[in-house]
Formats: sequence, structure tokens, C-alpha cells
Amino acid sequence: MYQNLKSVSPLAKIGGNVKIDNFSTIEDDVEIGDNTWIGPNVTIFSGARIGKNCKVFPGAVIAAIPQDLKFEGEKTFVVIGDNTTIRECVTINRGTNAHGETNIGNNCLIMAYAHVAHDCIIGNHAILANNATLAGHVEVGDWAILSASSAIHQFCKIGAHAILAGGSLVDKDIPPYVKAARYPISYAGLNILGLHRRGFSQEKIDEIKEIYRIIFLESKNYSHAIQSIKNSFPDSEEKRNIISFFENSERGIMKGYSFVHSEPNSQQEGI
Repeated sequence: MYQNLKSVSPLAKIGGNVKIDNFSTIEDDVEIGDNTWIGPNVTIFSGARIGKNCKVFPGAVIAAIPQDLKFEGEKTFVVIGDNTTIRECVTINRGTNAHGETNIGNNCLIMAYAHVAHDCIIGNHAILANNATLAGHVEVGDWAILSASSAIHQFCKIGAHAILAGGSLVDKDIPPYVKAARYPISYAGLNILGLHRRGFSQEKIDEIKEIYRIIFLESKNYSHAIQSIKNSFPDSEEKRNIISFFENSERGIMKGYSFVHSEPNSQQEGI
């Protein structure tokens, strides 16, 4: 009576020691790596490629067709790396011809009700908290944290090791290593706690802080600030990452925070 309470296509490629709970559906062109758990009431459409040691919680929908009117049924994919956790009711859409796939890296945590739209690229160790919403073509760097209810405009980029405050509305690019908060989205200092946790030395953190002081607090335009940094700082991976991010931004970079003294109740908030 209680047999066959799930629908797993015989054409799906299921690795060793994969556990698929009842009431889940796995379509034909799906690949699931070893030791992955698929919870109850999960739907995995054709085009999903899920790595090893992943966990997919109830209600998640992976590799549904993109919510894009330009999509014409082309064969595209969702690729999820190893050791990634997809929590309850997360939705992750397939790519389009623009990129061909939506990609989520290794060791990521995608919390409940988050949405990852078509053609997004999420790096390794990234965290999307509850209800974080990514429009199409968003890029999220390694170790970035998008706090609860963040909403990211299409084509925006979030740099590695950056952290967004809860409820952030992001319509500009967020450089690496920073905190971003307020509306419009603005520089709110470095992600110092995160950098310490990732093993950055205090000397390195001070270097990054000085670079961003020149960019955001010296009232230079960004092109002049970047040229000053090129001339003034010794070569380092962090310097190269910051310069590359600014020089390759297409949507433009968020602004530095300007404290408005004319508002009697305004306070400089933190994260």
C-alpha cells in the first residue's frame, strides 16, 4: 500500500547511497551525486546536476524552466556543487541561451524560500539566507553572505567575502570584502568578522580598509581612486581583486555612505 510513493525516472542517473524520500519527483535528465539526500515533496526537473553529499529539504524545486519570456525551450541546466544544502521551498531555475546554466558552487547554504533565477552564478561557500531573491544573471562571489530578504537586481555582482544587511535592495554591484547596508545600498565598512574567520591577518584587513577609505571616503571619483590605489599600494591578491571588480563592473558600484545631518533622527547604523 505504501510502496512507490515517489516518482524517480529510470533514466535519471542516481549515485551510490542516495536517499530519496516519499512524494518526491525526479525527471529523466537528472544527475545526483553519491550520498545526497533528497527530502520529501521535492521536485527535480530535467536539467538538474546535483553534486555529492548534498541535502535538499522538503518543498524545494530545482531546474524548473526560467521565468523569462525569451526562453524558448532550449536545453539548459542547473549545476549544484558538492556539500551544498538547499533548505525548504527553495526555487532554482534553469539557465537560458545567455549562459546555458545556473550554477551554485560547493559548500553553499541556500536557506528556506530563497530564489535563484536563471543564469545566476554563485561561488563556493556562499550563504543565501531566508527569502533572499536573486533575479537573472546575478553573480555572487565565494564566501559572500546575503542576509534575509535581500533582493538583488538582474545582472548585479556581489564580490567575494561581502555581506549584505537583511532586507537589502541591491541595484548596484557590491565590491569584495565589504559590508553593504541602508537604502540606497551603500558602503558600511568591511566584513571584518568574516575576514577574521576566513584567516585574513590584521595587517591584510588594514590594507583592504585603507583601499576602501580612498575609494569611498576621500570624495574622489572611482576612476581617480583606482588609479591612486594602483600607484600607492604594493601588489597583492586583494588589491588585484578590488581593482578588477571596479574595472569590470557593468551596472556601476554602490556609493559610499553619506551621513545626512539635516535629518534630526538619522543615525549611522551598523550590521
